[in-house]
Amino acid sequence: MIERTFLEEAGPRMILEPLGGKMNEISESKTPFPHRKGNLYNIQYTVGWSDNSESISSQKMAWLRKLYKEMEPYVAKSPRTAYLNYRDLDFGTNQEDYSYSKAKMWDEKYFNGNFERFAKVKSKVDPNNFFKHEQSIPPYSY
Repeated sequence: MIERTFLEEAGPRMILEPLGGKMNEISESKTPFPHRKGNLYNIQYTVGWSDNSESISSQKMAWLRKLYKEMEPYVAKSPRTAYLNYRDLDFGTNQEDYSYSKAKMWDEKYFNGNFERFAKVKSKVDPNNFFKHEQSIPPYSY
């Protein structure tokens, strides 16, 4: 089934980055990337396009979501987690209304139990939330 999905699209990629080994020995609280123990791979799905029209973008995103859904039986669940550098905007986004509680809904999928600690650090080094993107960690006070 996954092979057929790949044949539907021009230039799709699935990158599997191996984890395990020494990665299992590092506590998830020691680094920003907590998804270590018991994970065999970090998987990235990509497809490129140069036509930024709404219809092409929608088509490409629909294909990525279809692949994501087809991979569900083969990946971690409850919750399905992610690596922040491979942002998943389907988890949710902050626009101009940055809040700690809203960001916590998706940031725990990226940072697990480290989110609150990172938000407290952000409060100290960037209390006005100058450095931000649609899924960045807001200061703890927000």
